[in-house]
Amino acid sequence: MQKIETLASWIQESERIVFFGGAGTSTESGIPDFRSAAGLYQSEQHSPYPPEEMLSHHFFVERPEVFYDFYRTKMIHKDAKPNTCHHLLATLEQRGQLKSIITQNIDGLHQKAGSSRVLELHGSIHRNYCMGCAHFYDLDTIIESVDLVPRCTSCNSVIKPDVVLYEESLDQTILYEAMEAISSADLIIVGGTSLTVQPAAQLVSYYQGNRSVLLNIDATPYDHRADLHISHKIGEVMDQVSRILGQ
Repeated sequence: MQKIETLASWIQESERIVFFGGAGTSTESGIPDFRSAAGLYQSEQHSPYPPEEMLSHHFFVERPEVFYDFYRTKMIHKDAKPNTCHHLLATLEQRGQLKSIITQNIDGLHQKAGSSRVLELHGSIHRNYCMGCAHFYDLDTIIESVDLVPRCTSCNSVIKPDVVLYEESLDQTILYEAMEAISSADLIIVGGTSLTVQPAAQLVSYYQGNRSVLLNIDATPYDHRADLHISHKIGEVMDQVSRILGQ
């Protein structure tokens, strides 16, 4: 409890907060993470193809039917709702304290909670583009397509989700904005991420302050560097912080 009170106190005293989050931010919204014991990678270990392969660029190009079957059933959670963490961050943004959310998630829950300053390192399921003419399609197009592989109504080319697959590079503009946000923050909260996916995990090294917070159940390479380390579910921690702050 003392650590949570310290976190709440730091939040109250900060003016340039940056939140860096991963899959664990959304697990309490019913979206499975990837690498934990109950994560997506473990649940698919008996599949003919490992998730890392199915979520790769070459697999999307070579076996789009298998990709889309996996993508629709495992990666899309349209009915998921924001949890306490998402809502608290949105409130802090509205109060002018939180300057940026940097997320590895593709679910759009931060925006659904009301946040607007969201840098999506790995893209979003809510944006989809034709690989031929770049026509935009929303998520419902992917879900409701009568074809297993959705195709453009204009040129009949394959539609690709605007998510960063393995073998693809991150958007350099978003990376630069994330670096700038972290380097100018007076408090960074890192939550729900194993900090093992590169180059995203390297971004936390740009923080120059002395109030870094790590919220993660499992151990990470960043544990020894955090000024405050809380090993509990991020939603539960943020719920207690919200109560202390009177939100």
